[in-house]
Amino acid sequence: MTETARPAEAPGHLGADGEDFPDAYFMRLDGTRFRSTLHSQGAWNDAEQHMAAASGLLAHAVDVDHPREDMLPARFSYDILGFIPGGEVEVRTRVLRPGRTIELLEATMSHGGRSCIRLTVWRLLRGETSEAAGTLRPAMPPVSDAVPTHMGDRWGGGYIGSIEARTVREHRPGSAAMWLRAPHAVVDGEEASVTARFLAAVDAANGIAVRVGPDELAFPNVDLSVHLVRDPVSPWVGLDTHVTFGPTGVGLTESALHDEAGYLGQAAQALTVRPLPAAR
Repeated sequence: MTETARPAEAPGHLGADGEDFPDAYFMRLDGTRFRSTLHSQGAWNDAEQHMAAASGLLAHAVDVDHPREDMLPARFSYDILGFIPGGEVEVRTRVLRPGRTIELLEATMSHGGRSCIRLTVWRLLRGETSEAAGTLRPAMPPVSDAVPTHMGDRWGGGYIGSIEARTVREHRPGSAAMWLRAPHAVVDGEEASVTARFLAAVDAANGIAVRVGPDELAFPNVDLSVHLVRDPVSPWVGLDTHVTFGPTGVGLTESALHDEAGYLGQAAQALTVRPLPAAR
């Protein structure tokens, strides 16, 4: 159990009013309702959730509501439909395209009747292809060889404060490689899949290879797309990340994804690049 003595910073997050909160990113209130904790607090705004924590919750909800051990989730596509408030949210799931070998599922997070994130997941039937398996992408150096790093030096918020980070390649504007892990439970008292815990750290890619500091420009992502070719073996996410800004307010964060067994997929985030709101 984590205790907080600081004053309220994010109305809605459990712990914002000084109460104890669990070592988890969310607490389940009933079958579809959850409450965020300060561990899920966003980096751009204290009153919002970090997309990484919410990503893990939506993936977990799909696992719980629609279990299929014979299927591999191959693509997670998250669309951020607006501000993601801290506090109580509802997550509902459904099967969009049922199938014996291919299926498409959806999970939607809403707050006060307004949808804020929509996830679709393609799941494909598992098969035996070990003899043909392989990639030309080299594995990242192991977690044990990377340098412990404190991301809170650049970013604020409870989520960034919660994660473990280790640097593989020193940051240059628009390029970095790091290992990240979201160490807490996705939902208090519930065992999440390794994939859901892995996804609870992937969205932080947009913060490790910044081209400019978050005090110079705003560059939040409006989506997150993750492709995986196998199950992760642990929650440690290896990110080899590059960030590109275009000339007309749009950017792209691209990451090769690794776990402790090697390369396993790709992630991409579309960015809206804009001036910071004027100080009042």
